[in-house]
Amino acid sequence: MNRRHFLGSALALTLLGCAPSATEAAPAFTPTRFSVLVKGSGPDVILIPGLTASRDVWNGTVAAVPGYRYHLVQVAGFAGSPARGNASGNVVAPVAEEISRYIAANRLERPAVVGHSMGGTITMMLAARHPSRIAKAMVVDMLPQPAGLVGSSAAGISGLAATLRNIGSTPGGRRLIGSVIGMFGSEKVDSRSDPDVVARATHELAGIDLTADLPKIKAPLTVVYATPARGDYVDPAEITHGYRAAYARARTAKLVPVANSGHMIMYEQPKAFQAALKEFLSRP
Repeated sequence: MNRRHFLGSALALTLLGCAPSATEAAPAFTPTRFSVLVKGSGPDVILIPGLTASRDVWNGTVAAVPGYRYHLVQVAGFAGSPARGNASGNVVAPVAEEISRYIAANRLERPAVVGHSMGGTITMMLAARHPSRIAKAMVVDMLPQPAGLVGSSAAGISGLAATLRNIGSTPGGRRLIGSVIGMFGSEKVDSRSDPDVVARATHELAGIDLTADLPKIKAPLTVVYATPARGDYVDPAEITHGYRAAYARARTAKLVPVANSGHMIMYEQPKAFQAALKEFLSRP
């Protein structure tokens, strides 16, 4: 072999050695609108908390229902986490889209998705808009139209929603937002949350109505909802009637009432919630 041939062959081998192979994995997708803590092993389950909440709301559930690989989502801007990708614009729908990307990028094979309150809205968005990426969905105490939780409609609450969007970062805005979140049924408002992110998320929730999207949900859907003790200010029968009407267009929906509970079912009735989750996860 002459010198020129030798050098050419050496260069070619060097270039081939430096080039990425066809099977080399692409760089992992790093979400900006949420972070994820993975716990356990087994089939994949994504857990999404509600408005202002920390992923810690799921700690008791994860401990009580082992045998799964849980992906605990923390929405950026809530519970002391930096706003990052949620620093401007909408929050709810973009988080849903980014979770869909997370599923694909991490090659999760059609995980189960469980969402509480605002997390339930995100879960419905995933199930309706990315049906091939999830196996089944559980919505915890949330209606397709979130404004229905306060007995209103998207149009009826639009004025308050616009006010929330505008005052999120002003003095006193945090207190008003906390009051409104309480109206939506979230008893555990995390005061570490970024008030501007919370305001924009609340404004967005107030205008959402996923009723028309329900027929697009093909995956098995479980809706766990709270009913208060009989004699409280709301009749449990009325709540059940409202949930049945709201989810009438969801052909796959199974509605599961949890008695004597407020909005934070996993805290107030943990055994009942854990039993519902076990049954949901065991379904094919």
